[in-house]
Amino acid sequence: MSKIILVSLLLLFLLGKTTNAQESVIEEINYEQLQEYIRLAKVNYPRKKIFEAQEASAKSQVPMAKLSYLEMFNASYFYRPNNRTVINTVNPFVFNGFQFGASVNLGSFFQKPFQVKQAKQQYKVAKLENEEYEVTLENEVKSRYYDFIKVRNELKIRVQDSQDAKTALSDMQFKYERGEVEFDVYAQARTSMSTAMSVQLASEVAFLKAKDALEEIIGISLTE
Repeated sequence: MSKIILVSLLLLFLLGKTTNAQESVIEEINYEQLQEYIRLAKVNYPRKKIFEAQEASAKSQVPMAKLSYLEMFNASYFYRPNNRTVINTVNPFVFNGFQFGASVNLGSFFQKPFQVKQAKQQYKVAKLENEEYEVTLENEVKSRYYDFIKVRNELKIRVQDSQDAKTALSDMQFKYERGEVEFDVYAQARTSMSTAMSVQLASEVAFLKAKDALEEIIGISLTE
């Protein structure tokens, strides 16, 4: 019976530590810092730059499409020296000097309004895609930040659990050496400490991954 009581008290002690630590997760969220991370992501994240470049490219096509109206007009000129005769079989023009002409491509004339409209629509689509991705990016930054806060808090819990398990093991070892507890109780304490250390290592890996993921999207190290 004493063995069961000791192990139960140990588990309740560790659970109480964990519960107290978990209550502070939401309080650890720094919304001002989160907004700064979102701003950094909009400036540094490569995919956001791609959408911005696509929008800028589409925007530049609108004035270019308007200027293309000039392509439908063709101008030409011919120069006939003044010392030539008015009627000449080689140069059969009536007047001497410069002669100018102009023509309009009707097919191009009717196509240009549609091309300008298409350029405007492509710019509108590129702008909306950029705005849509901006919302997606904000949500992704928030998600990675919340994950980072979560695993950081979990790591604190696991470190505390390991320390508590180590303390409990030391206490059990002392009692075992004095003959106050049986060997299986002492062995259970050793197992609990090993489990706590293993969970701590896994939490450390999760923390590093969450940190890397957040740094990737904001474009700078968190230490900066």
